[in-house]
Amino acid sequence: MATPSRGVFVSQRTASLIVVAILAMIAVPAGITLHTVRHPATLTVPENPSPYGYTWGLLLFIIPIVAIAFWFVPLERIAIPKRAFWRTIGILAPLGFGLDFFFACRFFVFPNRQATLQIDAPALGRPVPVEEYIFYFTGFVVVLLIYLWLDEFWLNLYNVPDYKGEAEKAGRLLRFHPISLVLAVALIGLAVVFKMVWGDGGFPGYFAVLVAGGLVPSAGFYPSVRSLINWRALGLTMFLVLLISLLWEATLALPYGWWNFQHPRMIGIFIGAWDDLPIEEIFVWIAVTYATVIVFEVVKLWQASGKTMKAAFLGK
Repeated sequence: MATPSRGVFVSQRTASLIVVAILAMIAVPAGITLHTVRHPATLTVPENPSPYGYTWGLLLFIIPIVAIAFWFVPLERIAIPKRAFWRTIGILAPLGFGLDFFFACRFFVFPNRQATLQIDAPALGRPVPVEEYIFYFTGFVVVLLIYLWLDEFWLNLYNVPDYKGEAEKAGRLLRFHPISLVLAVALIGLAVVFKMVWGDGGFPGYFAVLVAGGLVPSAGFYPSVRSLINWRALGLTMFLVLLISLLWEATLALPYGWWNFQHPRMIGIFIGAWDDLPIEEIFVWIAVTYATVIVFEVVKLWQASGKTMKAAFLGK
């Protein structure tokens, strides 16, 4: 593989800020434009408007998984680090399941039961559609597969080929990143203040869970993997997954009742043009993609080190 030039190296150091800038470049004008819709149109929905809609909607994740895993990857002879891949999924998928199991009764509602297979899956308070657990599992798999394919093939000029050498230089992997913690506290604090001043005064629990899930891995490991993340691949993965998510939620899930949100648990900012989609949902897959890539790079670095878990994460 060709050695990146100094220009590429410099842009690698600032690539994380470029990803944020591109997100802002899209989000700010989109937010201003959406805010101009003061009287959203209402959709007249007949009885059972989308039979098995949520079930079929899972193909938005499943088909990209099949295409990448069984076509793109073999076609380009990409070597996927399978142990790191499945260990990452084994860490993150249960967290997604936990969001449903522990918090679905507080954050979500599923008004259109006919949009699912009508098979109940366990959760505290009341069951959830089995599609929910498939949704989270396939969501993490598709995020990681897209990132891997971009990192190893489409944007492979910007990846790090020598993980063993990087692992030897890294020292212990668990290294505190105070900026991530400060950012998490600040975001949750701002959400609480907004809800107290302009909302109903409750606690924005859903947003707090999303911020914690997105930034806790960063707070513990970002200094160790900052130079290993392929920021261009991460940015493109984030945009693709966010596009799928918004297509899914704004045009299908909320208007046709596949799922919805308990408004008192949200910050209180809803996008009227998108059937009152909570602003938190804009950040869900940004947080998921960021956390997934960090966890994957940490696991991959640990495996390359050849050390035990304790020695790799805590040092000697």
